[in-house]
Amino acid sequence: MLTGIRDAILSRWGLAIRRARRPAFFGSLRGTEPLSNEWGFDRGTPVDRYYIEQFLGASSADIAGRVVEIKSAAYTERFGRGVTQADVLDIDVTNACATIVADLTSADMMPVNAFDCFLLTQTLQLIFDTRAVIALAHRALRPGGVLLVTVPVVSRVVPRYGLATDYWRFTEASCERLFGEVFGTGHVTVRTYGNVFAGVAFLEGVACEELPRHKLDVHDPYFPILVSVRAVKQGA
Repeated sequence: MLTGIRDAILSRWGLAIRRARRPAFFGSLRGTEPLSNEWGFDRGTPVDRYYIEQFLGASSADIAGRVVEIKSAAYTERFGRGVTQADVLDIDVTNACATIVADLTSADMMPVNAFDCFLLTQTLQLIFDTRAVIALAHRALRPGGVLLVTVPVVSRVVPRYGLATDYWRFTEASCERLFGEVFGTGHVTVRTYGNVFAGVAFLEGVACEELPRHKLDVHDPYFPILVSVRAVKQGA
């Protein structure tokens, strides 16, 4: 019995020492409410946008020719190189920026073999039939065209309508399979971004301007917050 008590005390002391060495304290993050309810937009640049912009910056050579983007042409204008036509796709007819009003799951509403690049950032999680969207994007691209996608691994539920239509979170493995089924596994490049530090900060709504870049730039495949996909359409 004494041995058991001694072991329990030592175990508690061991835990206390480990906790003292690495205290569970992250700035002022002690409450049950996040610092920001808007991913950090009200504090600066959200952490996921830091990674999205890294991905698109590295893919700028693909953002050329006729490019289509969801809701606005902001990323096309910022990262495009040699864009000849910038289209904006939205299901919302009231979007004055939209040049194409269509449902991403309805193939007959989209042009065929029309685009050199399709930008699809942080959208798939809001559409239940993800396979239909990927098939539509493949159909809309010209041969040699590139689909550039980002999807969340870790994120809060989208405000306003998210409880009804925020369906999915993704992983490297699920993206490899989903996009490989349509584009072919040899034509899909998947990458993850982020780490546990970035994930905690993102969920709390801390802006990336408030965080050390050297920590944001660590990418731990077991704790990503974002997945990027580059998929190229084959065929003549």
